[in-house]
Amino acid sequence: MIRLLVISVMCSLIAGTSVASAQSLFGSGDGRYRDADSYIDQYGREVIFDVQTGQVIAVVPPGERRYISPAERRAERRRELGREERSERRIPLGERLQRELEVHLGIREPEAGRFDGRERAPDYARPEYPERPQLPREAPRNRVDRMPLGEPEERSVERSTDEQIAAVPEQERGAVTVLPAEPGVDASLLGKGASEDVAKIQILLDRAGLSPGVIDGRMGDNVNKAIKAYKEKTGQALRTYDPASVDEALAASGGDPFTTYTITAQDAAGPYVASVPADYGEKAQLDRLPYTSVVEMLAERFHMDERYLQAINPGVNFDRPGTIVKVAKVGKPVSGEVARIVADKAQKQVRVYADGGRLLAAYPATIGSEGTPSPSGTVSVERIAFDPEYTYNPKINFKQGQNDKVLTIPPGPNGPVGSIWIALSKPTYGIHGTPEPSKIGKTFSHGCVRLTNWDATELAKMVSEGVTVEFLE
Repeated sequence: MIRLLVISVMCSLIAGTSVASAQSLFGSGDGRYRDADSYIDQYGREVIFDVQTGQVIAVVPPGERRYISPAERRAERRRELGREERSERRIPLGERLQRELEVHLGIREPEAGRFDGRERAPDYARPEYPERPQLPREAPRNRVDRMPLGEPEERSVERSTDEQIAAVPEQERGAVTVLPAEPGVDASLLGKGASEDVAKIQILLDRAGLSPGVIDGRMGDNVNKAIKAYKEKTGQALRTYDPASVDEALAASGGDPFTTYTITAQDAAGPYVASVPADYGEKAQLDRLPYTSVVEMLAERFHMDERYLQAINPGVNFDRPGTIVKVAKVGKPVSGEVARIVADKAQKQVRVYADGGRLLAAYPATIGSEGTPSPSGTVSVERIAFDPEYTYNPKINFKQGQNDKVLTIPPGPNGPVGSIWIALSKPTYGIHGTPEPSKIGKTFSHGCVRLTNWDATELAKMVSEGVTVEFLE
């Protein structure tokens, strides 16, 4: 209050000061006070004061006062700095973004001389690149629609338009194209993105002992890992984008990728179980944990996904003896003497080496989890058990459901450890099979190394006690 009174008295004392005298005291005479500020008092007068000292410089009557807007001050500042005045209306940010979006989508034509985001600016000198080939109107059936990782150096420039497009990695082309199913294939069971050309690649890898997991006609991490192992084992990259090259490799490894199988009376008879209970206590009450159907049994025998096996045999009754079905021609198991096993946690893969570091086989694997991690460092193989029983001990292993007692789970391919148990020197840990082969490499285990039943069986027949198993982080 006192400060306002003082200022009012000072204003009254110098109220007779003219604008001209104020400008002579401070400013350039054009109404701008560079080191001063002002306010409007209760009488409508502009009180100008020194911003450094607070001293009142002048009081301008209402009729003589000139208000300078912020826009005028900015314009004057641009003139002082020698900048050109903008003649066009300033466009709000939201409107400018809307215009750019409409130009990008082709709704609005770009302004003359402006870069629209879809082509190079006129003054940006760069060599011209050929246009990307366009897809034909009717996409060919069963094309491989994903390029495995790590093979761009194998692309050829002397391929057809379709082959050039198929060779481009998925991350550069977008989503996998869903192609029409082959004649005689149940598309509803085949699922999204499945292709016979991909199944050929999986069968070729399986024959080489470089397991892609289940054969299901789909590219994925398990297939890509097997393709990398193929190059390590053979010294040659597998040109998956070239169907002719794949067919040639198949011919050299055992001929046609598919064959036929006649279902026998023994196949149809089983024994089978209607369903496998999830609870370990209920499992322990059974005599055995066999397959649930002929389809499941044949799928594992020929390393296939059950749905894929059914899809390529539409309308077939698998329970009838004498029925002829189409199956993958997977070839003979790999043989050799194992010198070292590597369980790669990051890659989710088990690699098997002979003496001298030669790669014998590679399998996709589920290796532990954050809650129940697998061992670290180096351990060794202690014993191998085929068709094993499984002892469940909640105090040593893990807690399953409400089971708090030691249980003996009967053997069988649908048991907790599948058809194989390779015990390791670290107690309770091992390499074993699984009742759900399609989930290998995609889920977690309780610390052990889980393989498909057929991969675990192949490994069990090559390995011996004392072989080292190295866990890589």
